[in-house]
Amino acid sequence: MAMAQLPQDLIEEILSWLPVKSLMRFRCVSRTWNSLIFQAHFVKLNLQRSSRNTHVLLRCQINTVFEDMRDLPGIAPCSICSLLENPSSTVDNGCHQLDNRYLFIGSYNGLVWLINLVARGEFSEYRVWFCNLATRIMSEDSPHLCLRSCNYKLWWYQVKCGFGYDDRSDTYKVVLVLSNIKSQNWELRVHRLGDTHWRKVLTCPAFPILGEKCGQPVSGTVNWFAIRKLGFDYEWETVTVDQLVIFSYDLNKETFKYLLMPNGLSQVPRGPELGVLKGCLCLSHVHQRTHFVVWLMREFGVENSWTQLLNVTLELLQAPLPCVILKPLCISENGDVLLLANYISSKFILYNKKDNRIVYTQDFNNQVPMSSHDYIQSLVLPYGN
Repeated sequence: MAMAQLPQDLIEEILSWLPVKSLMRFRCVSRTWNSLIFQAHFVKLNLQRSSRNTHVLLRCQINTVFEDMRDLPGIAPCSICSLLENPSSTVDNGCHQLDNRYLFIGSYNGLVWLINLVARGEFSEYRVWFCNLATRIMSEDSPHLCLRSCNYKLWWYQVKCGFGYDDRSDTYKVVLVLSNIKSQNWELRVHRLGDTHWRKVLTCPAFPILGEKCGQPVSGTVNWFAIRKLGFDYEWETVTVDQLVIFSYDLNKETFKYLLMPNGLSQVPRGPELGVLKGCLCLSHVHQRTHFVVWLMREFGVENSWTQLLNVTLELLQAPLPCVILKPLCISENGDVLLLANYISSKFILYNKKDNRIVYTQDFNNQVPMSSHDYIQSLVLPYGN
């Protein structure tokens, strides 16, 4: 039977199972196919049927050889299988250089979010862009968020950002967490993809939000590592383990709550970092100056679902104190093999936890992986449907 004689619904069913790269090629088959591929219902169907936890997106720093140029930002979508086999080559071959005016903040369902800050006299403007790496479609910049600089702490290290998907309203949202100088509160501003404005959704008491600028998106929330105490000022040496929390913002309800640390965390960790591994919230840290530990929250929001994924000596990982900066980048499908980054020695470490051994170490080369994000190729449009 010729393809033209197949029922339209059967053609749609077949195409919905194909990878994005193939679908982008098939747009030229006919006007009907070209129109179908970017229809909202087809985009969702293809996303639902795409394989998850097979790729990650690495935020990279591209080292330059020119003394008069600073290192450049980049992002690299990578197959987890390829990363585990040869991380340096995989990152080098897949890295996309970014304009150094833009700061990469996050990725969700194939969309990548970039932001830049422009100072204009007494005001500062935030501008954001969305792009889909698989389809190579980029949005125009969003409505600008213009703030009076004297009212807020607006340097990059003072602002927290997040990007995620609210499945209940089927919308992608950007979150900025701003420190109000006068009220000494956090203010949360939200931009919904496709909207013409930003909204101030809530304020909450001041407390320190730690770690990376980018919040971690999980199950319709964005999450940051934080200290539950009033005021922005603190000394790490005085912090107690019961003050450590995860500040979690719900994209649908537009509310926040604190999530507790794992029960097995008996003391304040060294160098704690939040991330996402295989769709689960991940906490990594150094314990008692001797071990590197990784926890997964298997069921988001259920605090007793924290599970210790990894507990290995720094000696085995060839990461001696006093300087230790380790991060998990990805994990094998069966959960036995982890790829770690050691930023002191500038090496990848492939660790087999089942056999408790290092499989190999490998130099970073020119692309340094700064953070890892769950990634899936999709047809999602970067300007809303």
